[in-house]
Order: sequence, then C-alpha cells, then structure tokens
Amino acid sequence: MTRVTSPPETKNPIQVVERMMKLLDVLAHHPDPAPLKQIAQETGLHPSTAHRILGAMSQSGFVERGDGGTYRLGIRLLELGSLVKSRISLRETAMPAMLKLHAATGESINLGIRDGDEIVYVDRTSSGRSAVRVVHIVGARAPLHTTATGKLFLVEDGLECVREYARRTGLPASTPGSITDPAALEKELDKVRRHGVAFDLDEVENGVRCIAAGIRDDSGELIAGLSLSTPSERFNPDRAPLVREAADEISRALGYVPSRNSH
Repeated sequence: MTRVTSPPETKNPIQVVERMMKLLDVLAHHPDPAPLKQIAQETGLHPSTAHRILGAMSQSGFVERGDGGTYRLGIRLLELGSLVKSRISLRETAMPAMLKLHAATGESINLGIRDGDEIVYVDRTSSGRSAVRVVHIVGARAPLHTTATGKLFLVEDGLECVREYARRTGLPASTPGSITDPAALEKELDKVRRHGVAFDLDEVENGVRCIAAGIRDDSGELIAGLSLSTPSERFNPDRAPLVREAADEISRALGYVPSRNSH
C-alpha cells in the first residue's frame, strides 16, 4: 500500500516575512515572555511553523528564547530602534543649521550618512536657483571616494582601511574627474585631514561641485556630513568655513564637545 504524505509546506519568502511581522506584533503586546502555544494561538500559525520561525528569529537576536519555551522581543530590535532614533534626531537637529546655510548661500545643502561603501543623502534644502541635478536627491547614493562627505568618512577610517576600500571597490569612476588611483586618493585624504573639510570637484557628476564638513555625535563619532553643492561655474571654495561652522553647530546640538587638540 502506497503511503500518502502531505506535501511539504511551501516557503514563500513574502509569506515568511509576513509571519515574522505577525509574531513580532504579538510579542510586542506581551510585557512578559509568552509560551509558544499562546503565541501560535494569537498569530493563527501552526505551533511547528511558529516554533521554526521563532527559532530563526532568536538566532538573529530579534527574539529571545527563555526557559520553558517562552519567547520575548530580542535585543537586536533595541539596536535597530536606537539607530532609527539617532537618524531621525539627526535630521531634526540638522535642519535649522541647514536652512540658515541655505539662506546665506542660496545653494543646495545636503545631509549625508554612510551606508557601507556609499553615502546616502537623507535630507536636502534647495531652491529653484540651485540647479543641482541627480546625485543629491534624497535617497540617492554615491561611492565614498567620489563624494565630499564620503572622503570625510574615509579619513576617519585610517590609512589601512582606505587601502582595503580601494582594493575592495577598485575605485570606480563616476566622471572623468573621479579619483581612481589609490595614491592620489591618499594624497587627497591627507588634505581633507589637514583642512577639516572635503571637496568634490565634478567627481560624482559633471558640472556639480561640493564642500563638506563632518557632523559628530555626543560620543565623538562621525555620523554624517553636511555638504553644500553648487553648479561648477558658481563654485566658491571660500565658502568652506561657512559649511564647517554649520556642521559644528549641528555637532554641538547633538552634544559633541570638541577636544582641545581637534580641528
């Protein structure tokens, strides 16, 4: 007699993500660790399915497994929440200084943060006069070595990490002005280190130039860059102190206290 087996459960990735969200929502409503049976009941999931997904989530730190098969929200969620909070407060804190710098210069002012080997632009102030095109649209990304803000982060990384970055990425060019030679990049970063500001001279996009200064949080960590972007024909490097002052103002508002030997 042929044995009939039930077909294996299909693991549709979207369905798994939806179930994960459902489990997180249920656990969020429980101040104390909840037993598997109750979690399965409240999510409408089969206990074996709930157990399997909770197991994977506990390995990632999203869920914590307690004694007797109970579960509660994990520490990884706290880490992610803190990250989101810092980014939200960064944008809110930066905006007054960004608007002031924009009013003083009439140019686009951008707030960029690091994400791996790229800079992501998270906020921007601009007006009709600021005909800056593609790269500084909120959400846009660009490589560290081509952007003024990215160069600030590379300086912070130190020489060994910069060399590793160059090996890892191959320093791809975005324009003919992009730095693609590791030695030239190191020379450029040495200037950034000495001056405390960074420039992008048509390196991300032809016809667009930028000046950037770093923003630090209360722990002294470089968390963002404030940049002024302008069409190349209006570029004025003498605006660097204004950008630096605005970035320092944001850093102070975030609780940063410069040490005596800092720039």
